[in-house]
Amino acid sequence: MSKEQARQSELKKMELCDSCAGIQRNWRRAPGHAELVQRGNRKEERGAHTVTITRYECDRCGTAWEYENDKANLHAGWSVVGR
Repeated sequence: MSKEQARQSELKKMELCDSCAGIQRNWRRAPGHAELVQRGNRKEERGAHTVTITRYECDRCGTAWEYENDKANLHAGWSVVGR
């Protein structure tokens, strides 16, 4: 099993609270929810431009999220990154 397959398998086992389960993933400008607490951000290069990735953690279920704000990619946005 590849590293990515193992990661996806582990994420499937995670129990998300109802609010986290309702977040639309991989869609820029989709809203989060009120119990997400910002934990920091970083800049990453995406070809010729730089994007901001902000890390959040849910106070209710502990799920770690990242939000990628890339105006050139409509399918950037929310993704679960673990606990």
